[in-house]
Amino acid sequence: MTARGLLAIGAGAGVELRLLESLEHGTAEWSALAERCGNVFGTPEFLACWWRSFGDGRPLRTYAAHDGDGRLVGLLPLYEWRRRPLRVLRFVGHGAGDQLGPLVEPAFRSTVATEFLHLLEQAGVSMLLGEQLPAKEGWSARLGGRRIATEGNPVLRFGQDTWEEYVAARSANLRQQIRRLERRLAQAHDLRYTSPRTQDELEAGLDTLFALHRARWADTATNFGRREGFHRRFAAIAHERGWARLWLLELDGRPAAAWYGFRFAGSESYYQMGRDPAWDHASVGFVLLVHSLREALADGVREYRFLRGGEGYKYRFATEDPGLESMIAGRGGGAAVVTAVQSTLALRRMAHGWRARPIRPAPATTARD
Repeated sequence: MTARGLLAIGAGAGVELRLLESLEHGTAEWSALAERCGNVFGTPEFLACWWRSFGDGRPLRTYAAHDGDGRLVGLLPLYEWRRRPLRVLRFVGHGAGDQLGPLVEPAFRSTVATEFLHLLEQAGVSMLLGEQLPAKEGWSARLGGRRIATEGNPVLRFGQDTWEEYVAARSANLRQQIRRLERRLAQAHDLRYTSPRTQDELEAGLDTLFALHRARWADTATNFGRREGFHRRFAAIAHERGWARLWLLELDGRPAAAWYGFRFAGSESYYQMGRDPAWDHASVGFVLLVHSLREALADGVREYRFLRGGEGYKYRFATEDPGLESMIAGRGGGAAVVTAVQSTLALRRMAHGWRARPIRPAPATTARD
């Protein structure tokens, strides 16, 4: 990252923090950092698209961290969420993103956290609200914050090279469902899986996804539906980058389910699904999920992420759960009291439909049938 568009504001212990004036001109270094961290929600494309959609003219407070050689080693994508009665910073991407927080190389996390705390003190920031931070990176402890919630973030790491080997290693119950449900659909109907290749096909596929999502929720407003414009814009960008994945399950020429996700940094991520409730008896959602797993493994993907949320079906497949945590850090003598009050308020103000869930232990692959 060059110095253009950056303002040097602090340095120490081998890193320099600089304030980004804009998210609109992400560099190759930033993209490479997001890929090293394995987080599609930390890419300049996602964050800039989110900022255009939801920034609402608020002050951007995103910091880039460079080492002594000027190499980008970290990014703190923040903005000023509240100014009164307290000045509160929040990570860009909340609501639509699944893993938020700092993008920092492991060797620099402690140093970046120390310098960032000094910066917050100097800037007079009262509080930092951090949602959906990767628990294993320990940002609550590094930033002296208070953990206010934890969530599941299940991951499947394939231990087999072929789909047949994978299915054979599942429990008898799950193995039977994987094979029987799809076979039954194929025997009774013309079952087809399609995936868009062109931008026009993607847009048509998204039309189907949102229509099925609305049908699934009986036209009840959902977070995904409320942010449809944003999701369409980012899907178009992700398609251009080769990240977007969209699968449609059709029965007798009509769509019955749609699966949407991303392939980034060697991982497949399941983001959203829609399905026709008229086909719930046939478990079309399960069948399409299994198809997405099969195609990912066939393409050589070794990691399949179910993203945030501790829904039980995810743990039937997951091999581990690194978890996500949300935290609030405050400063000053009354920080403990302020943190306790603000934590409750912050949870109520988080995106509608978000619920704190305990991090569940990583199950054996045969334990949740």
